Amino acid sequence: MTTHCKPRWLARSANVLGAACLSAALLGASSSDTTTVAPKSPDASALPSSKKTSVTKTAATKPAAAKPATAAKPLKKHYRSSTGRPAPSTKSKTAQASPSQAAASPGATTPAKTGVKAKLAAVRRRVIPRGPSVSAATRAEAHEGVFQKVSNGADLPVENAGALIPFFEQLYRHQKGEMTGPLRILHYGDSHVAADELTGDLRERFQGKFGDGGSGYSLAGRPWNGYRRFDVRTGSTRGWHTDGLVGRAGDGLYGLGGVSMSTKTPHEAAYLLADCQDFELFYLQQPDGGAVQIYDNGVPVERLSTAGELGAGYFHYDTLPGTHRFEVETLDRAPVRLFGWVAENATGVTYETLGINGAQASIILNWDPAILRSNVERRDPALIVLAYGTNEAGRKDWTLESYRAMYSQLIARFREAAPAATILVVGPPDRYVHTRKGWQPMDNIDMIVEAQRQAAVAAGCPFWDMRAKMGGKGSMQEWLYAGMAQNDHVHFTGPGYRMLGDAIFRDVMSQYDVFLKARDSIAGALPVAIPAAHAAPASGLTATSTPDSLGSTPPPHEIGPAIAGASH
Repeated sequence: MTTHCKPRWLARSANVLGAACLSAALLGASSSDTTTVAPKSPDASALPSSKKTSVTKTAATKPAAAKPATAAKPLKKHYRSSTGRPAPSTKSKTAQASPSQAAASPGATTPAKTGVKAKLAAVRRRVIPRGPSVSAATRAEAHEGVFQKVSNGADLPVENAGALIPFFEQLYRHQKGEMTGPLRILHYGDSHVAADELTGDLRERFQGKFGDGGSGYSLAGRPWNGYRRFDVRTGSTRGWHTDGLVGRAGDGLYGLGGVSMSTKTPHEAAYLLADCQDFELFYLQQPDGGAVQIYDNGVPVERLSTAGELGAGYFHYDTLPGTHRFEVETLDRAPVRLFGWVAENATGVTYETLGINGAQASIILNWDPAILRSNVERRDPALIVLAYGTNEAGRKDWTLESYRAMYSQLIARFREAAPAATILVVGPPDRYVHTRKGWQPMDNIDMIVEAQRQAAVAAGCPFWDMRAKMGGKGSMQEWLYAGMAQNDHVHFTGPGYRMLGDAIFRDVMSQYDVFLKARDSIAGALPVAIPAAHAAPASGLTATSTPDSLGSTPPPHEIGPAIAGASH
């Protein structure tokens, strides 16, 4: 059966505007019983060369007898795995053997998931250059100085904080249970993001407060040595070629994260180990594309052909909650290109790390715009974070005007793909450069920060100045002495990244608290006609304090001044 349905971002737009038909729109846009779904973009005429294909499967409705004879248990592979999440112990069962076994004991995976979370801190290791030799007293003094500067950074305003309102409104409705499905955050950036230390801290913070929505989107396989996500484990065989990395010219068909894995030989495979109940594969549909076999914990799920008109392809699979090992294996001598995959839960927040080592913001403008737009629409994010600038500061060809124009174009591209999403611009941290006089602060950071600030404000985006939050120009040296920065005077250690992640979360949540107070104040003053069905409000709430549950949302122009005023 083929069903044409509206993209999910249209329903998300209605949430932000406070439309009363939110639930019906979301329920109409999702169907776990369909076997084939082919969503069409509302602006399909603008994408003449890209056709989106989506296939949806549900574990509970797939008869075992329908499996092809060749779809046996996957051959044993020699995988090169990512770092981050530890490998499952062979002494205990951390994954379901099959969907039927999971159904027999639905709570069996809960202790395993908790155990995985508990082990994450033990694997946060990274080889870093040896730092300067400092005394214990100097290190303690520097550590106290860094702590005070970051604490004082709370007094610095989040510039254009009122632009966070659309994200806050979605967050609020998600907390109230008025929105189905997970709320998604995409975080783009360079090596500061790719390390998944800063983003991993933000993921833990958001999921701890608003619920664990799963890992969300991650890159397929192991696209480069050292690729990691602390919430999943991935790997691939040696026969894959990676495109999209800095220094590798390609065709721009890289997908949501700007990195793709491709092969033309059979029996190459990639795997994803994650806790979820919902899986989705993002791939390139292409003429003469090869076929792949998809497995869930060793059980064949689908033989999928990637052949078709050039464009973004999707395979969606509903399974049972628990720990899953998904594997994708090529079957013939034909081109197959994978972008990434999604592992989600029914609700909560996903925080998706999309960093590339050495990347500059302009790299995204080289990605195929039709496929990027399709992938972003598919993820339907509530918040997009753009965190670039460190690598651009080392170039001499950028001017304030040219960099501002480029960044404005970047923001516009994401806004076109996700009009309901808030775009938060995070400035680069302080950076030093080694000269004949020794280590000196890099002056070009000044221009990059100012250009990003101007582009963000002009586009109606909030701006978070990381360098100012960490102490301003020249602060990197103190972070190094404190053991929170690496000896290259560019990158941070794990504790340093996590302190910066804490600072971002602190500032965003402080604005969220202001939003909630302003929203309650304004909403309480609005006249609300209470239907009989709503005469008995939820425990602890008054009818006048929750008119949004009846479809009435305080106008953003009334809440915005309160947030903007509180941020100064």
